[in-house]
Amino acid sequence: MRQSSVRGDRSRRRREPDAQELGWDDGLYADGGLPPDAPGWTSADGGVPPEDGDTSADGGHRKGGRPRRGRGRKVLRWTALSLAVLIVGGAGAGYWYYEHLNANLRKAPRSLGGGGLKKPDPNAFGQSPLNILLLGSDGRNSAENIKLGGARQDADRKPLADVQMLLHVSADRSNMSVISIPRDTRVTIPQCTDPKTHQVYPQTSAAINQSLQHGGPGCTLATWQELTGVYIDHFMMVDFSGVVSMADAIGGVPVCVDNNVYSHDSKGHGSGLKLTKGTHSVKGVQALQWLRTRYGFEDNTDIGRAKAQHMYMNSMVRQLKQGTKLTDPGQLRDLAEAATKSLTVDDGLDTVKKLYDLGGDLNRVPTKRITMVTMPWQYSPDESYVMPKPGDAEATFALLRNDTALDGKDKKKKATPDPKASTPKGELKVVVQNGTNSTVNGPVSGRAAVIQQRLAGLGYGAAGTDPALTTQADTTITYRDKGLRGDALALAKALGLPKGAVRESSSATGMRLVIGNDWRNGSAYPKTSGDDKSADKAPDSADALNGEDSKACMKVNPQYSF
Repeated sequence: MRQSSVRGDRSRRRREPDAQELGWDDGLYADGGLPPDAPGWTSADGGVPPEDGDTSADGGHRKGGRPRRGRGRKVLRWTALSLAVLIVGGAGAGYWYYEHLNANLRKAPRSLGGGGLKKPDPNAFGQSPLNILLLGSDGRNSAENIKLGGARQDADRKPLADVQMLLHVSADRSNMSVISIPRDTRVTIPQCTDPKTHQVYPQTSAAINQSLQHGGPGCTLATWQELTGVYIDHFMMVDFSGVVSMADAIGGVPVCVDNNVYSHDSKGHGSGLKLTKGTHSVKGVQALQWLRTRYGFEDNTDIGRAKAQHMYMNSMVRQLKQGTKLTDPGQLRDLAEAATKSLTVDDGLDTVKKLYDLGGDLNRVPTKRITMVTMPWQYSPDESYVMPKPGDAEATFALLRNDTALDGKDKKKKATPDPKASTPKGELKVVVQNGTNSTVNGPVSGRAAVIQQRLAGLGYGAAGTDPALTTQADTTITYRDKGLRGDALALAKALGLPKGAVRESSSATGMRLVIGNDWRNGSAYPKTSGDDKSADKAPDSADALNGEDSKACMKVNPQYSF
């Protein structure tokens, strides 16, 4: 039915782990049973036909390849964000049940990767952005998870983080951005220490979904921080349990396909999703099929699947925000039980009361200001895995670091002349601090002294240094008193820094220059094209989808149409 693509054939050339290494038999499907087209299989059995291509530790992003296990894992790509959305939907229900639910939550340390990034200073109004890493684990640590996820042989295997989404809520809570990353993106995983066994996992280069196996979700968070330069406040991780309950509790969610689709072929590829062209309300098994479908959408890879999940999530958010779902107390109670029993959170988000407060923050964001994107990516030279796309991926991360909405709809400030410096250079007190403490590359010693000497040469004789080492992606100048903005801009100009590096902060004391990891050597700032014109929206390659786009429709792959 399907024709092998060149990319698919190439990607199959790399060595595959054998069945013993992975703990599964390549001849069996997720539940150890028959393929969807075998006699005796029906959707009435309560399951979903296994979608292949999802089991290897490296993520299995390849276009071609043999069938592999995974009935429930795809569902987890949306479950973590679903939970955040469900918190919004249930925010009005009160927290009369919270003390009981607290006991259901599993807790783990926020980060396992050393010192990590410095939390951004609050803005002039004392507001700070909120970043939450949403993870889906494929762990089979219970009978229920084994039933949902299949592959009983994997019961003792360490789970992989096959769902990875970073949710960024702006400091003023006016907008929310969600960025997904393909599970087999090759990244540097920093050294992590398992908080339970104290085993030290050395730094390595591997698929990002393997980071969860290096001590837990805190290592995945540390990996994201190293990759993006974004400080992450919390993580929320969900396993298989409760996924079906959530889907049923939400009820039907409208989705659209631009052609008839049947995600199934004679080799067993596909989720079993079968829809005619147009809009349909999916729930239960059919909702799971939609969220799992890879073979049938766009180019039959995880990139298309992520887009379909974004469409589903946005549609669900719209319904929850309209108050049309989850209004029955009994329904909410059952859903809360399932969700909390399936949830692992960091030690800073360890009560349902805190989750409730988080729901309040999320609920403040208008649907039209929710933007979902996929990290700009490209294939590796041998097309066997994914890499961040040079330029575009970093530009997307920078928008989050600068708390700039990905939708490009932030209010533009009226152009006003920059204030003039009011303090003589020789009298301006500036504290210079070394922020190059990268957990992967290590710190560059003496950076504060080098730049302090440069400032002295420029006439800033009152500049001093702070010996404390910190971690920061971008070089910044912060100040508290609005009257110092002219002086800060003059300092930035003298050093060749972009205006975006100058920031007013309610927590700043005096004026502070932090030398970030974007300036690890030399006394001259490494200016690049576009420094003077900061991006104000996600690049086209991020494939942004707005939360209020009710006309979005998935493109069906012709090989899976009928």
